Amino acid sequence: MSGDQVDLAMPAVLSPEEAEQAVLLAAPRGYCAGVDRAVITVEKALDLYGAPVYVRKQIVHNKHVVANLESRGAIFVEELDEVPTGQTVVFSAHGVSPAVHAEAAERDLKTIDATCPLVTKVHHEAKRFAAEDYDILLIGHEGHEEVEGTAGEAPEHIQLVQGPEDVAGIVVRDPNRVAWLSQTTLSVDETMATVAAIRERFPALLDPPSDDICYATQNRQMAIKEISPEADLVIVVGSANSSNSVRLAEVALEAGAKAAYRVDDAGEIEEAWLDGVQTVSVTSGASVPEDLVQGVLGFLAERGYPDARAVHSAEESLIFALPPELRRDIRAAEKAAAGS
Repeated sequence: MSGDQVDLAMPAVLSPEEAEQAVLLAAPRGYCAGVDRAVITVEKALDLYGAPVYVRKQIVHNKHVVANLESRGAIFVEELDEVPTGQTVVFSAHGVSPAVHAEAAERDLKTIDATCPLVTKVHHEAKRFAAEDYDILLIGHEGHEEVEGTAGEAPEHIQLVQGPEDVAGIVVRDPNRVAWLSQTTLSVDETMATVAAIRERFPALLDPPSDDICYATQNRQMAIKEISPEADLVIVVGSANSSNSVRLAEVALEAGAKAAYRVDDAGEIEEAWLDGVQTVSVTSGASVPEDLVQGVLGFLAERGYPDARAVHSAEESLIFALPPELRRDIRAAEKAAAGS
């Protein structure tokens, strides 16, 4: 079966007014400021330096975005030893550890750091807590690039906690000097449940100076919660390795949706999912371009579903500046062009 299904056996009970087909569209959805910045960074680097431009890991967790950038000349690698000496490499939105920066310098690579500024904030918090000699409990998923990057800031101080089930096994030096941080793309509810379990063991637990769950993750989860209770079917557009997209499907079910599927695009939707479905709710993860959502809405329209009704739960206006090293090179190129 294509897509990832999570299903609850709950019969639909529809009033006569609800019996007509409807499509509800979450707003906000899709690209966040950090993803937009990262994708534009690679596009601008290709325009400025020419192909190839190397990118360590996927710039964002969406296979369509990666494929599009590859078609323009970006080369995605897992580690820096795959990048020829002296070439340009972009670090993904998820961030990297100091060891990766050091390796890039040793190999004379030109680096452009597209780490989301909200992830960078977590890195700074990790360094500050470590400098104050706290044991740091990092809530997140093992192997996720963001977790690896944050943990690399203070590996001797940080231990990973994947959920409440890990809390019993935590060992710290001083129960009164424990702090927590989190991967920014987790479920808000999931993170707070883990924090509550940690605080039961360590009442003096120190919170980060601000909630580390990023605004976009919170807003997208709040939006899908709003349109899930009346949904017979929720379709979440996003790739399987996108943590925030996978969470959206889970959040939809917790909020009352009868079934939820994650798909990369409309081509993964199965006709059988629509059997007996009156109300479909649609959203997308923070690394998903809007054209993929429109493809899903087109698929539904072709099968008799009406135009989507957007349900607004928050407004987003945040924009991040491009990485300073890229801005500098763009200004230099513009100045050179003006003087020629």
